[in-house]
Amino acid sequence: MSAGFSIESLNKAQREAVLTLNGPVLILAGAGTGKTRTVTCRMSALLENGVKAENVLAVTFTNKSAAEMAERVIGMVGKKRGQALTVCTFHSLCLRILKRDIESLGYKKKFAVMAGGDQTGMIRQLIVRKGGGKINLKPGEVMGEISKTKNAERPLSEIEDDFIAEIAVAYQNELRAQNAVDFDDLLLLGEKVLREHPEVREYWQDKYRYVTVDEFQDTNGLQMRLLQQLVSEPYNICVVGDDDQSIYGWRGAEVANILQFERFFPNPKVIRLEENYRSTQAVLEVANSLIRHNVGRREKQLRPTIPGGDLVRLVSMPGDQEEAEWIVSEIVTQREEGRVLEDFAVLFRTNGQIRKMEEALREAKIPYRMVGAQSFYDRKEVRDVLSYAQVLDQPELDIPLLRILNTPPRGIGNTTSMAALEWSRERDQGIWNTLIDEEFLAQLSSKVMNSIRSFTGQVEEARRSLVDGTNAGVVMDQWLREMDFHEWLMRQCKTDKEKDARREGVGTAIASLTEAIKKGKSLSDFLDQTALDAEKEDDLEKKSGVTLITLHAAKGLEYPVVYLVGLEEGILPHKRSIEEGTRDEERRLLYVGITRAKERMTMTYCSTRVKWGKEEACESSSFIRELNPDWIQEEDYEDIMGAEASEEELRGFFSAMSAMLEE
Repeated sequence: MSAGFSIESLNKAQREAVLTLNGPVLILAGAGTGKTRTVTCRMSALLENGVKAENVLAVTFTNKSAAEMAERVIGMVGKKRGQALTVCTFHSLCLRILKRDIESLGYKKKFAVMAGGDQTGMIRQLIVRKGGGKINLKPGEVMGEISKTKNAERPLSEIEDDFIAEIAVAYQNELRAQNAVDFDDLLLLGEKVLREHPEVREYWQDKYRYVTVDEFQDTNGLQMRLLQQLVSEPYNICVVGDDDQSIYGWRGAEVANILQFERFFPNPKVIRLEENYRSTQAVLEVANSLIRHNVGRREKQLRPTIPGGDLVRLVSMPGDQEEAEWIVSEIVTQREEGRVLEDFAVLFRTNGQIRKMEEALREAKIPYRMVGAQSFYDRKEVRDVLSYAQVLDQPELDIPLLRILNTPPRGIGNTTSMAALEWSRERDQGIWNTLIDEEFLAQLSSKVMNSIRSFTGQVEEARRSLVDGTNAGVVMDQWLREMDFHEWLMRQCKTDKEKDARREGVGTAIASLTEAIKKGKSLSDFLDQTALDAEKEDDLEKKSGVTLITLHAAKGLEYPVVYLVGLEEGILPHKRSIEEGTRDEERRLLYVGITRAKERMTMTYCSTRVKWGKEEACESSSFIRELNPDWIQEEDYEDIMGAEASEEELRGFFSAMSAMLEE
């Protein structure tokens, strides 16, 4: 071996993985078991044992992890020996294959890859050309459907929505006419050219004699077939992954690829990495007890190298407000004890849970960064609701007024908006004054005039309720219901998941407003604060501070202190998973969450939570019953607060006593 790494520094299972160089190998790498180190050492061992770098391929899921892997291997074997390695993503592997062989499929050699703005532009043009200018169809929705259908290898004409199917087919014809492919075509055509053309297949099989695939549990059916075309006997393929961390089923990943690896490549050597170098024994005992309940998994048990540790805390909370404030108070206390903010992560199942936590952190002036969740103020439905609130507060503001004038559609189209804009410019008055100007209304058709009068009437009525002292949140809620805003919003959604998210966004915005008014703020104060908050949120991923992160985005990361919130039935497991029978994946998601913690793990659940603007009773998650109670410390919010109060009373009593004695 080279100076790059010493085989002695590896444990028994890692060593076996590094030294098994030929034939199919399945490395089951549990969370925190030194997977990356094992894989890079194994690739270095291939080069040390005389395999040429140009015959070695490693496939990962992101450009970032590909670059890191290549860098590590070159660090071990030196630039000269490692330079010709291919470490890349599935997409860039297929790009290489097609650059050499796309002509076999009838394309011209110099093809273009259509992505980003070009793709959006093309689809937008097609929507208009096919007469969809009037309906609120976003290019992103069409692209999502096209991608999903291509990855499932179904014809685009079979997309459920007929109009989207028509656009999708036209889009594909347009791509073909321009000798272009999109990202999904790269995989489809890469697999196709290998499958249909033996001479092409043999060339690539001969080039890449040793193949390694990282994060194998995230591969889909198409990627698996691509690998089967690429790897011939004696099947020198090494795949690395963990079926217990397969959490992307909703994105098309097939856990069967790792569970049934033997079906694709016969008699593999199966090596289990089970020694965990990340978490304490307490954290691992709880994680192991949970995942054991998944049926049909590959048997493995994370073994601690760090004995003992604090028990995993399970804290019951009265509501999500207390949950957020308590976690912040914990962070403040531990910070005083010397921890840095970057040590803390708060993990969530859904975007909707993040709001309260953000507010509590802001209140305490604690910096935070958000990963994997869309900033609350970036959500279209939230911007719509805030625009309505701005009009309620000051109808004279042109921008929010124009935004909501025909949202939802009420017969005041673009032409009317433009006419109102022109009229107000000529007379140097705001758009609101134009809309209530009888002279302006007189030149419109009676239908449009009635639509505008109905709208301005609603605004004035809502403003009167406000003057009468009704809470602005209640006024907004009534107004949105009156104009069927919710029903219109639901019609824009393509999936139940999107419906839930948008409903949650509107509900949370209204609830925040209602709460702010109850606390004595005016509608203007609330709007000023949200404007400032939205401004601050621009670069939330890049900031330092406490990490707020969704469970899906947390995979592969680790933190000394973790809070996992919302362990409630319907949130985790998510209610959709209960309906769709994907409970096992939810259990894996919780397992991923628990195994992020290095030192301290706290899980919370609430008796009530504000959902979609309404307070609802919650039931603790059925997963809690599956956790090993020997390693769990159950706590109750009321008891914790009570204990803290009595300690303060005691301190007060003793200081009063000592003061008396000193007199």
